[in-house]
Amino acid sequence: MVRARQRAAEVGAVPIGAGSGSVLRLLAAAVEARTVVEIGTGAGVSALYLLGGMRSDGVLTSVDIESEHQRLAREAFSEAGIAPNRTRLISGSALEVLPRLTDGAYDLVFCDADKTEYVDYLEQSVRLIRPGGLVAFDNALWHNRVADPAQRDPETLAVRELGRVVSEHDALIPSLLPTSDGLLVAVKRP
Repeated sequence: MVRARQRAAEVGAVPIGAGSGSVLRLLAAAVEARTVVEIGTGAGVSALYLLGGMRSDGVLTSVDIESEHQRLAREAFSEAGIAPNRTRLISGSALEVLPRLTDGAYDLVFCDADKTEYVDYLEQSVRLIRPGGLVAFDNALWHNRVADPAQRDPETLAVRELGRVVSEHDALIPSLLPTSDGLLVAVKRP
């Protein structure tokens, strides 16, 4: 994990905080995740947390527009002893890749990529997760900017809008966890 964090810093891919990572591991274990989608591979830090909570036969599908990030993630998986058949890395735009994934086939979707696309990721995630499955978004507090109405940059507005949409979504039961930079988690109603 330490080397994965170092590699992330070298390429400017900010990894998930340790607190939120441990929550992801717990959530994956709680739903006995066998199938997980990660939007934003980074250098593999969040994937290591997710894989640590998933079933031993579980497969993590990770989508990232940066193939270099995925190369670094493969290194992290290899160093951690993760079997190659437990990960499926797809290089490309999440909004082009996600529509090709199977409806209701995933236990958990974790989103940590382009903040301005978070609401679009939510729409795809709700379609992808099974009833009782989870969707989680990192940076839900966005450096403590979301609660400050004076902050009007595109990323802050998008994360703020995500919170509103999730809280009003009939199919979801949400909670905002104030760990690291905020983790917004929602379970899909059965």
